Amino acid sequence: MKLIDTSSWIDALRRDGDVAVRVRVQALMQTGEAGWCDFVRLELWNGLRGAAERKQMEALEADITLLATTDAVWSRSRELARRARASGLTVPGADVLIAACAWEHGVEIEHDDAHLAALVALFN
Repeated sequence: MKLIDTSSWIDALRRDGDVAVRVRVQALMQTGEAGWCDFVRLELWNGLRGAAERKQMEALEADITLLATTDAVWSRSRELARRARASGLTVPGADVLIAACAWEHGVEIEHDDAHLAALVALFN
């Protein structure tokens, strides 16, 4: 299982998106290994343009595993934010929450985001 970040979903869902990212996301979906969290879903819903994209999101919601944003995820978010700040990293709160969700659920993150790459290095 991998938590697919918004950055990869955007490439995967756009016709002109990065082909390598699209292939990785499609492979995760085909094997049933695609996951997301509530915040990624929110970011995608917030960016929808029109009925066709809404229909596509509804179909994805039926197929993608939701990794719950539990109290434990929020606790990990605070810890990860503390570690990031102590390491001199300033990252958006959304990225902290997404990374913490992956950390808490013990899954990797499929992303195309420098902030997430830096956060993943702080997990251990």
